[in-house]
Amino acid sequence: MKKFILTGHSRGLGAAIAAQLLQAGHSVMGLSRKAHPTLKQRYPEKLIEHSIDLAQRDGMIQLLESPSLKDYLCDASVAVLINNAGILSPIGMNGSLSNTAIYDAVNVNVSAAIALSNQFIALTPQTLDRRIVQISSGAARSPYAGWSIYCATKAALDHYTRCLAVEAPKGLKVVSLAPGVIDTDMQAQLRATSLSEFPMRPRFDQLKQDNALATPDSVAEKLLRFLDHPAFGQEPCTDLRQIP
Repeated sequence: MKKFILTGHSRGLGAAIAAQLLQAGHSVMGLSRKAHPTLKQRYPEKLIEHSIDLAQRDGMIQLLESPSLKDYLCDASVAVLINNAGILSPIGMNGSLSNTAIYDAVNVNVSAAIALSNQFIALTPQTLDRRIVQISSGAARSPYAGWSIYCATKAALDHYTRCLAVEAPKGLKVVSLAPGVIDTDMQAQLRATSLSEFPMRPRFDQLKQDNALATPDSVAEKLLRFLDHPAFGQEPCTDLRQIP
């Protein structure tokens, strides 16, 4: 039995991943601030939802140290963690950013993903086929004025994944995966940002006008195919657009 833990499953790419996994008959534990609006009703036996704010340390520690994750994973034949949740804010130039927003971004984009990865490794036996996908971004590998916090946090997740690959825990394959530019609420948030806060906005405006944004469903389908591919885990940091 394949079992998946998926953060940010209630909308965007995470919702598309969750829907495709459940349609294929897999079990999913979703971790998001809000429940998915329809999936629990459609798959009551396959979807477990935890409403949790990944930015809040105490709630995350409580979940990680509770029996929930261990009990869920105990009978898995394949265990997969997909750290998909991420936040763009704060967007803007340094010196004008909210310090609270900076801490929230680091907690969601880095701390929660690393803590979940650490606990996932601790709870799954080395004899098990276990895989971790960190949803990264091209922003981790290219600097953008006004987007420094998102760039830095995704770069941190990339490098953490490189370190995991060097440690090479037995039975574990891990990839930090840039999925490309997807037509989600995150992109709408970028396009709603002022040029003074995000000078590169015209590039993303143009992608939308040219219908060059990938759909969440198409990206989810390609990501899940790659998850089962023999090449998965060979390179710790990968761009999904470069995978045939």
